[in-house]
Amino acid sequence: MSELLYQLLDTPRAPLIIQQAVAILNNELQKRQAFYEWLDDEMKAEFINGEVVVHSPALDRHTEAVMHLSLLLNVYVTSRGLGIVRAEKALVELTRNSYEPDVCFWGTAKAATIQPDQLYYPAPDLVVEVLSKSTEKTDREVKFEDYAAHGVAEYWIVDPTRQHIEQYRIDPDTTAYELVSKCTVKDQIRSFSVAQFTIPVRAVFDKAANLDALKNLL
Repeated sequence: MSELLYQLLDTPRAPLIIQQAVAILNNELQKRQAFYEWLDDEMKAEFINGEVVVHSPALDRHTEAVMHLSLLLNVYVTSRGLGIVRAEKALVELTRNSYEPDVCFWGTAKAATIQPDQLYYPAPDLVVEVLSKSTEKTDREVKFEDYAAHGVAEYWIVDPTRQHIEQYRIDPDTTAYELVSKCTVKDQIRSFSVAQFTIPVRAVFDKAANLDALKNLL
């Protein structure tokens, strides 16, 4: 971020560029407020860089992966009092954008600030996005950078077609994500944001494996 700032300040057009950027961002704020007023419980939509993105229904393998992982994570977190887990309909409000991640986890500190009538959620401690053709570019680019910039400590990208999970964490030196592991169905994945949460990757994609993993967590 500082490198971009220095590059901007090196040009004599910096004041004009900044003025234009502020005007654009102020216009985005108005559009974002209109988005909040338009959004209802029946739709899945996000506000990304000034644009409303409405998502079409997902393939079953996408929905199943979300369901399997959110079930395992929620049972584990709830039974141990580690925080809260939400899936799909939690609108995460960051500085510029509003997302509905597939699965989110907030540890006890952030969970304590979330009220029953709350509509917009703070940046989670763990975010999981399950890829689809229409969302992969955003999940790997805009969200990838935005989640890291807002201190989301851990980010999983789940590929339901290839059946693997990429696990990222923030590099303290660069404040950007670094790849920790790329796990296949032969592996286990262990979260560092959710204490001791370890599951077989197969349990995200396979019903029988999911049930076995759920029994082990209980």
